[in-house]
Amino acid sequence: MSELLARARAELRPDQPETILPLLVKAYREMEALRDPWVGVKRKELLHAIELAAGLWLDAEAERWDVVPGSSLSVTLQALNRSRFPLVWDGVEVTGVARATVPAIGTLLVYNAPEKNKVSVSLPAQTPYSQPFWLREPRTGDSYTVDDPALIGCPDSPPALEAVFTLRAESGPKLLYRIPVHYRWVDRVSGEQVRPVEIVPPVSVTFALPSIIFPEAKARRVLLRVTAVAGAAKGSVSLDLPSGWKATPAAAAFELSDREQQASLPFEVTPPAVSAGGHATARAEVGGVTVSTGLVTIHYPHIPPPTLFAGARARLERFDARLTARNIGYVMGAGDEVPQALEQLGATVRLLSAEDLAAGDLSRFDAIVTGVRAVNVRPDLVAERQRLLEYVETGGTLVVQYNTLDGFGPVAATGRSAAQIAPYPLTPSNNRVSVEEAPVTFPNPDLPVLHRPNEITARDFEGWVQERGLYFMSRWDERYKPVFACNDPGEPPRLGGTLFARYGKGVFIYTGYSWFRELPAGVPGAYRIFANLVSAGK
Repeated sequence: MSELLARARAELRPDQPETILPLLVKAYREMEALRDPWVGVKRKELLHAIELAAGLWLDAEAERWDVVPGSSLSVTLQALNRSRFPLVWDGVEVTGVARATVPAIGTLLVYNAPEKNKVSVSLPAQTPYSQPFWLREPRTGDSYTVDDPALIGCPDSPPALEAVFTLRAESGPKLLYRIPVHYRWVDRVSGEQVRPVEIVPPVSVTFALPSIIFPEAKARRVLLRVTAVAGAAKGSVSLDLPSGWKATPAAAAFELSDREQQASLPFEVTPPAVSAGGHATARAEVGGVTVSTGLVTIHYPHIPPPTLFAGARARLERFDARLTARNIGYVMGAGDEVPQALEQLGATVRLLSAEDLAAGDLSRFDAIVTGVRAVNVRPDLVAERQRLLEYVETGGTLVVQYNTLDGFGPVAATGRSAAQIAPYPLTPSNNRVSVEEAPVTFPNPDLPVLHRPNEITARDFEGWVQERGLYFMSRWDERYKPVFACNDPGEPPRLGGTLFARYGKGVFIYTGYSWFRELPAGVPGAYRIFANLVSAGK
């Protein structure tokens, strides 16, 4: 065998690689008799070399990319031999989550003449969805649970469907080629696109908000979105709630006439009178099938679009929280979900445009909040910083969330930033507190922002996610008062995470605490504290 491969290497002609095919096929046959752990790897490499030398093109194209359990899928199978070396297409079998066979084809692949066959693949009703293998089981801490050790280290899940082509050289060994079944289409801008076939539910069920808070013991509207995935769908959806919670109606019907059509279904959810938490789960019934997942497709131009299936769950939190700032302007930065959180507290939130900042009536707002990295990405905010300071001076409340150092750093001559929207000097840094359980203390316990409208205690820092905060200030003018202090293990206390200052008749607050993470996650204490920040001037 070694001599055959050495001859093939010596006789290879790049302009006519097919001339070494007899040697490669013979070496492949002789390799079958070897008993060595590396034989499997080397046979795959040699099989690929035969494919390249013959200019083989094998394809398994599905009529669509998404297929629902219990349905069927048409797959077109094609084979093309770009060499004059005689190869016979003996048969093909579709394997994976379903099986279908086209046996005894026995077609000689003539030079540059494509051969085609079709097969219909029927999926069992209990076929699992195409969830990435590391997400099929719940995560344990920071570790994923993988049932099949052979998958550990793989970049992706095995294909849902795979076509196994059986070719044969004349009087030679069988050559088995595994080709993932895929869907192909043409984009008017990007040209030909390909994505793997995936097993999907008939509908996708999601909550409009990942967490829903109840600052009072009153019912509130909870919106569910049901989207048809692979075609028309008809059914009903209901909510499973923790003990003590109620929803009306008990179930809501939907009828979707085509794929990607969406229905928004409202429910009135009533919380218990006392503080309580838990999760709501949505369940859709479609043709005898229960669906409790939402479908998310990630789109990047350089990779096939992976599909994820997240449980149709939302966090529910009933706790007491008051808000006195009812009309809030929000300057969106790089993007966050804080405005929705403020609306859940009962505020009316307006996203401020460049025109609003330049010429709008800012005095109508009880508070103005700048989103994460707003100074970095909103030149209009920087240009109108004087108007914002005048707004504070005349009685407004301005809450500035974290910004990265570029565009917010101090100018050496003045200690002020070219993009500074603070009334007094601040020196930003990359200080942060990464341990979300880090104890928090109150260096200025008499500050009104700790007592009105909600009494803030250490309990309000329980249940935080990922971190305490980032981009804390390292130095500040004496007119600022630190509100909180905390630190990672082995580090000194970080007091520059939230700074409170009065300016004229109003209040300015810089806060690097991670509200953009805690509020969407439904952390009760984060809501209570942020309500105090925006209400600080009331």
